[in-house]
Amino acid sequence: MLALLVASVVGTAVSGFGGTLGYKLAHSPGDSAWAIWQQWVTSDSIGIIAVAPLIIGVAGALRAPPSRRELIEGVVALVAVAGTTNILVFMLPPSWWEMFVLVVLLFPLLLWVAARYQPAFASAAVFIVSLIVIATVTLKLGYFGNTVASIDEHIMSAQITIVGTAFCALILSALFAERRQHEAVVAERETRLQEALAAGAVMAFEWDVATDLVQRSNNVVQIVGLEPRQTLNGTSFLARVHPDDVARMKASWSNLDRDSPTCSNIYRFLHFDGREVWLHEIAKAEFDGAGRLMRLKGLARDITERKRAEEHQSRLIAELDHRVKNLLARVAAVVMYTREGNDSIDGFAQTLDLRIQSMADAHLLLSESRWHSVDLLNLVEHQLAPYTNKDNVTIGGPQVALTAAATQAVAMVLHELVTNAVKYGALSTPVGQVAVNWMLRVNGGSPKGVMVEWCETGGPPVMAPARSSYGTNLIRDLIPHELGGTAELVFPIEGVRCRIEFPL
Repeated sequence: MLALLVASVVGTAVSGFGGTLGYKLAHSPGDSAWAIWQQWVTSDSIGIIAVAPLIIGVAGALRAPPSRRELIEGVVALVAVAGTTNILVFMLPPSWWEMFVLVVLLFPLLLWVAARYQPAFASAAVFIVSLIVIATVTLKLGYFGNTVASIDEHIMSAQITIVGTAFCALILSALFAERRQHEAVVAERETRLQEALAAGAVMAFEWDVATDLVQRSNNVVQIVGLEPRQTLNGTSFLARVHPDDVARMKASWSNLDRDSPTCSNIYRFLHFDGREVWLHEIAKAEFDGAGRLMRLKGLARDITERKRAEEHQSRLIAELDHRVKNLLARVAAVVMYTREGNDSIDGFAQTLDLRIQSMADAHLLLSESRWHSVDLLNLVEHQLAPYTNKDNVTIGGPQVALTAAATQAVAMVLHELVTNAVKYGALSTPVGQVAVNWMLRVNGGSPKGVMVEWCETGGPPVMAPARSSYGTNLIRDLIPHELGGTAELVFPIEGVRCRIEFPL
């Protein structure tokens, strides 16, 4: 703005030399060159100052149009400026007039226009005041028609009025425009900061310990569930922190001093929707002159998902440890009892390999399902696949999802039944048949358990064993021990039959 004013004066001062020379040579050689140059510079400078900012302001308003409300209010303000100028020119007593009176009396209106609206409106106000003043001087109206003062005095008063009005309006407009730009930049940075905090699930806060007032970032709504108009001071915030964590937080605050002003706390907070969230808070303390804690400010991040992942990982590790121990115990038992039931090293190795392979097949099915569940049909087919075909086996039953424990236990029972059938039973002859069927036990409309039946036919005549082997003991004892179910194994002459039942 100041650059425009200086450029106007310098430009007209330079051009005034040529204008003065032309005027003296072509029009009035006897007039004072200094008076001609002075009037030239003054008139042209005032013209530039009155018109150029209006053109610049209108161009700026076209690039960034004001809102409809601002446009209406701005037009009303310009009408008020024009009306006030006319009132002052035509109604103010002549005895009150001094060279700066119009500028002083118009100042509140100019301040209003400059502070509230775009620079174009302030430029328009300067143009309107200049137009009215020049018109009244030219037509000798109002104060400027007063014959007591000379025309030179009226011109001087008009020039001072226009320049003073322009200085006030344009400089105020420039200052307020700069302030609005600065506020826009600050608002944009604040918006970006709030977006970054929201994206990172981080809440910024400042707690004045003395007044218990807390200022927080806008994303406090998403993190702790606070309503937009709901206030939460330090005391009420602590009231929602888990009781086991409050004492630890207060202890960490009590250890703060000027040498160690920062602290870090991880605590549980009761969300306003009732769920529990984990927050990781890093705060810095400020102290008064006496060394008392004055305020805490810092960041709090929502780490609920991380804590859940850590807890889930801990459960998985514990579950894996438990399963590995069980598996190793079963392998050890299988090795021991397989050794007792075989007289040769080759027989022992073959039997052990088959039993471990059966356990590995069940483990593979569980791994494919992420240890969630295994379909019973899929398990039966995997255990029978190496020894059967579509002509010597019948499998059927509803869809049943087995847990990891049930999968491993049923797999071992099926393996012993298959091995026995291959060696001595129905699968030892081409005409033998094996049927594996199951059904659900329903109680109150929902399945409570499952019953699996193994039935062999067409094989060699069956004789009950004189003494129980590892395989028969496993079939009869594993389901009750592992799953809390029942197992019935019988040896009728037409073929082995086994019925196992366990809860789901």
